[in-house]
Amino acid sequence: MTNTIEHGFETLPMGRLGLIALNSSEGLGRKVDDFLVTWRSNRDFQHKESATPDGYERGSHLIAASVPRFGSGEAKGIIKESVRGDDLYILVDVCNYSLTYSLRGRTNHMSPDDHFQDLKRIIAAVGGKARRISVIMPYLYESRQHNRTGRESLDCANALQELVHMGVENIITFDAHDNRVQNAIPLSGFETIQPAYQFIKAILRTEPSLRIDSKHLMVISPDEGGMSRAIYLANSLGVDMGMFYKRRDYSTIVNGQNPIVAHEFLGADVAGKDVIIIDDMISSGDSMLDVAKQLKNRKARKIIICSTFGLFTHGMEKFDMAYEDGLFDRIITTNLIYQQPELLSRPYYVNCDLSKFIAFIIDHLNHDVSISDLLDPAERIQKVVKKHVGAQE
Repeated sequence: MTNTIEHGFETLPMGRLGLIALNSSEGLGRKVDDFLVTWRSNRDFQHKESATPDGYERGSHLIAASVPRFGSGEAKGIIKESVRGDDLYILVDVCNYSLTYSLRGRTNHMSPDDHFQDLKRIIAAVGGKARRISVIMPYLYESRQHNRTGRESLDCANALQELVHMGVENIITFDAHDNRVQNAIPLSGFETIQPAYQFIKAILRTEPSLRIDSKHLMVISPDEGGMSRAIYLANSLGVDMGMFYKRRDYSTIVNGQNPIVAHEFLGADVAGKDVIIIDDMISSGDSMLDVAKQLKNRKARKIIICSTFGLFTHGMEKFDMAYEDGLFDRIITTNLIYQQPELLSRPYYVNCDLSKFIAFIIDHLNHDVSISDLLDPAERIQKVVKKHVGAQE
């Protein structure tokens, strides 16, 4: 990754940088802000004084905002300082169920719908005064409802169009369930980012003895929908890949979907090899653990599970049991969404922090600089792999 602290930028910022972290992303927003403040205070930027004398180097780029609620449960968005002319970045985590609000004396946990409405309220409070609005929504709202197989709503497409109609110019997300959903807003900025580089660094940091070659390592996709993700990682590491496909019972619907009858494996022999299973999300975890069990039955050695979003919707008990039974060695997820305190305490869990990466993206976009080198980390992956192999020799 280009070191923006050393090399700086030659381009002028789009406007004074402003960062609004909704309550759902408050912790992540503070980390991102710390990086931005440090870089800009240490950067030898030739236009620092003339370009934005009122705000290039600031104590904080965070802008105070809130979404108070009435007793009826309705709410309003409030911006507590001027954002006129700002290049504004709004950070939201629609998966943060830990936040609550009172409704007629009862405590409600905030749902993705609540978080999305709060995002729109804050955009409405800006009132068109910002120079540009970009939304950073790591988990894309309604991304699992991205296509239509019957008389169904197209929620993700509708949400993207709503944001664009409200004046949002760029939408930044991570590992979208299906990036073709951007076709709903073809004339607007939409980027879905893969954290492959960060995953590889986390794996090599926690498993320094891992051998990266086709004789000792494989990358596995737990379903056909994630093949491109696994292919990219396998090609970057120079190893083989395999995949499972889900055989479903299409005559039955359970919890809104057809139940999985079995996972069928396609790929080379995994016996004696370390395996990286990579997917976009762990929801209940049943599917992922079944894949790990089948790989163990095929005599796989170490099993490392990587997922951008660790939802763990049914708790951690089944993962604890699977770990004790030796079905996997590590679980790596990112801090892009809310992490349960009990998750962080698990001996098998590895946290992949992407706050610095988000800060890089914001810094580049604010200076109107291409983020192509951030979106395709192939060169950086090769460097870290080469360093790892060299240390083993």
